Amino acid sequence: MIDLDDVASLRGGDPGGMLDLVAGLAGQVGDGYESGLIATGLPSADGISAIVVCGMGSSAVGGDILRALFGGRLRMPIEVNRTPELPAYCGPHTLVVASSYSGGTAETLACFDEALERGCRVVPLTSGGALADAAARAGLGTIRVPAGFVAPRSTLGYTSLALLGGFEALGVIPSIRDDVDEAATELEALTTKLGPDVPSAENPAKRLAAAIGERVPVIWGAEGISAAAAYRWRTQFHENAKIPAFASSLPELDHNEVVGWAAGRGDGFFLVALRHDGEHPDVALRFPLSIAFATEAGALAEQVWAAGRSSLARLLSLVLMGDYVATYHALGRSIDPMPIAAIDRLKAALAEAP
Repeated sequence: MIDLDDVASLRGGDPGGMLDLVAGLAGQVGDGYESGLIATGLPSADGISAIVVCGMGSSAVGGDILRALFGGRLRMPIEVNRTPELPAYCGPHTLVVASSYSGGTAETLACFDEALERGCRVVPLTSGGALADAAARAGLGTIRVPAGFVAPRSTLGYTSLALLGGFEALGVIPSIRDDVDEAATELEALTTKLGPDVPSAENPAKRLAAAIGERVPVIWGAEGISAAAAYRWRTQFHENAKIPAFASSLPELDHNEVVGWAAGRGDGFFLVALRHDGEHPDVALRFPLSIAFATEAGALAEQVWAAGRSSLARLLSLVLMGDYVATYHALGRSIDPMPIAAIDRLKAALAEAP
């Protein structure tokens, strides 16, 4: 075990520098946004009837963020496709984003090829690799993000904001420059509060990581921005902390999951409820009532509130908090947050399969 207030031990247990990568989110926001705005050669968005963002892992989260921010404001559906096949409706009036940070994600490359065959309007988003090469051969403009990051999950600011910037450049969404600036400012302030030099007594991320302890995290959000953040929390607990974690959203969970919090069934779980001031009034009412079911069942619970005025700032502030909590949870248990050995083993096994 590592004392989270022993900065030297924290750094020693983090040889890959995940804490520094987490702290880099604030700086990525503006750079990612600009990389989307300056992308050239992208297809026209005139007359599109649907948007499909294809990606896996963290490369798909930009689609979740786009949908959370604009799904209810655009006159077309936004689908995030985490499979190797496109939905049947995709065609010439569908804008398909092929998002792969590495450029080598098999499922995304398959969707990219299928989108070209169907005549879709394709926007590749990548740092390079096979996707960039294929886009160049097809004569497509590409949204490029910086290469060289070993852990794609640490590039969320680049990939998600590049997607938003690209959609602004296409005229699909309005200008979000003010929101981007506010989000960067809020994240910089939050980083100073959550960094490794800040002791647990003043650091809510360290305190929450320690409070979760050996319990299994269950993350709740409200459908929209905090649900997107809850998904990110779950995957960061998986990849950084190397533990099971689960996420769901209100109001849907009140129609099924809440029944599962029966007497004694909450033992061993820690519920984190992600909150923000822009929640629908019905959902805001449901949160404390629903949390009570979990705590009466034996779960521990804590609410985490977003910072900022805009939906973008609130969403990303919740993301940053979760990234820190998952990383501290790993380091506190003497776990290196960087390696993803299970995924590497799975890829190797798939490569050898007939």
